[in-house]
Amino acid sequence: MRRGLWFALSLVVGVFVFHQAVAKIAPSVIYGDDDRIDYYQIPDETTLRQADATVALVRSASLEALGASTTLKTSPYGTTMGLCASEPFYAQETLAFCSGSLIAPDVILTAGHCLRSAQTCESTKFVFGFRVGDPLTLPRQVPSEHVYSCKQLIHTVADPQGEDFALVRLDRAVTHARPLPYRTEGRLNVGDGLKVMGHPSGLPLKIAGGATVRSMKEQFLVANLDTYGGNSGSAVLNAVTGLVEGVLVRGEMDYVYQNGCRVSNRCSPEACRGEDVTLFERVLPVLRAAGP
Repeated sequence: MRRGLWFALSLVVGVFVFHQAVAKIAPSVIYGDDDRIDYYQIPDETTLRQADATVALVRSASLEALGASTTLKTSPYGTTMGLCASEPFYAQETLAFCSGSLIAPDVILTAGHCLRSAQTCESTKFVFGFRVGDPLTLPRQVPSEHVYSCKQLIHTVADPQGEDFALVRLDRAVTHARPLPYRTEGRLNVGDGLKVMGHPSGLPLKIAGGATVRSMKEQFLVANLDTYGGNSGSAVLNAVTGLVEGVLVRGEMDYVYQNGCRVSNRCSPEACRGEDVTLFERVLPVLRAAGP
């Protein structure tokens, strides 16, 4: 992706090659209104439970375990990204390079381009609870029990023109969040409502609704989701049923320059290329074959 390199450079210096590979085909852009909200703004229990199953993919070097708590080595979002001060979430901080979701007690779904090899998986930590739970407090720590390691990269595929997903078995089962339910039969229709949960530009958890399916392809759908680099691997949910419909993998450029600083790229709901979501029907056979 054109804006992937900006995202990689802003989040890490010293592991350039790894993050360049991750960011090349990451998703992005705001369609219509910016529908992203923080965890503390979630209005209902169902969405809270879904958000609890969202996980941040983080470099091991960005964490420091201190007994019962783990410190998050975050970076300032606005200044690091060269954003205009008016940009939403300017004062927040970034940490994640990709997103994921819990779909079995010890299995994470993410994008394949986020974890291309077992070695990459082993050097990644899976952090639950990187979110803004209080509007006056930025997340700087999480309970150490909410940080997981990669036990096995079950499967990874990253076709830039087709399916893109990875399944990871964690080092232990997750007990503080419920796995997300997912579609097992049938397909969406054009116009059906969607929402997405993840870490745009590595930010604390954001939930964005108000999106719809623009088209259905053989291996993926195209939607007008409000997503950025860092959202790669985010679960895309049916706005009505709450089922996981797929995983976010590709999209438009994130930012454009305006008066010497950068602002979110904005498109009308039917304009620009749209955001690509690998259909869960591509994931399901692999998940079933992996067993419990």
